[in-house]
Amino acid sequence: MITHEPNPRYVAHPERYQRMKYQRCGKSGLKLPRMSLGLWQNFGAVDSLSNATAMIQRAFDLGITHFDLANNYGPNFGSAESTFGTIFKQHLASYRDELIISSKAGYDMWPGPYGIGGSRKYLVASCDQSLQRTGLDYFDIFYSHCMDPETPLEETMQALDYIVRSGRALYVGISNYTPEKTREAAQILKSLGTPLLIHQPRYNLLDRWIEDGLTDVLKEEGVGAIAFSSLAQGVLTNKYLNGIPAGSRAARAEQIYLGSKDITPEKIAKVQALNELAQVRGQSLAQMSLAWVLNNDAVTSTIIGASRVEQIEDSVKALDNLEFSATELEKIEAILR
Repeated sequence: MITHEPNPRYVAHPERYQRMKYQRCGKSGLKLPRMSLGLWQNFGAVDSLSNATAMIQRAFDLGITHFDLANNYGPNFGSAESTFGTIFKQHLASYRDELIISSKAGYDMWPGPYGIGGSRKYLVASCDQSLQRTGLDYFDIFYSHCMDPETPLEETMQALDYIVRSGRALYVGISNYTPEKTREAAQILKSLGTPLLIHQPRYNLLDRWIEDGLTDVLKEEGVGAIAFSSLAQGVLTNKYLNGIPAGSRAARAEQIYLGSKDITPEKIAKVQALNELAQVRGQSLAQMSLAWVLNNDAVTSTIIGASRVEQIEDSVKALDNLEFSATELEKIEAILR
């Protein structure tokens, strides 16, 4: 197996912008790479710093300029931000103006009533902690990670507005908001003078909830979308084509995001049929799945996850064929039905 070691004297590849495609985010002036690297898993305190460094270096060399974090990414909470901060300081600090670095707050982070939710106190305090862990002066994008039904939406949006006005972030976003709350959030932020830049929803071939109203809201409000879980936690790869292999994420009893209940014979049959179509297109199933997400005109970028450098390289190859014929799209719809 080929192993990739980080370059201790890292200099970014001079041709890093030649292959990656970039797209304007909503009606803003900001362009995002069609693929962004998420640090949800494999960048925590329990993971290899050497491997994490190699992945981030390779991603940037391939033109991935956006690195997506959150306060609770790890494990342990906060450790992915600390890992990124170490890598940034040692290898990427001179490239700061070429990077889009985002973080989020909303889910449970620290004990007590002020360590979760959408209150001004929590969001501002969490943003400050995240900046300290990463060693950054500001985030390019800071998100409300989830809707808090116990906090007035006005307060959450006012907190995001304050985070921008105080210099802690350049843009703001939301994640996991319903279409109705997304429209309301966008209108509140517009009235405050800090437009909503982006929404981060879960979206893939097997989970298409955003098509039921959210994409219309985003286009009407001029908001970009960046999809996460575009490979359905690995289900839309060749890993589960023949069921659940021993040692896989779905086979682990402690896994709460993906389990055997999520990988049924009916779902495997669909994945196998999708894989056959991908082969006809000259792509892996993962590459076709990423291309399909980016084929939605409401989607600016998709977040890819990786545990090794080769997975990043394989994902970026999806950009070589983003077009779908009408016949291919019809076949996909027939498979999913």
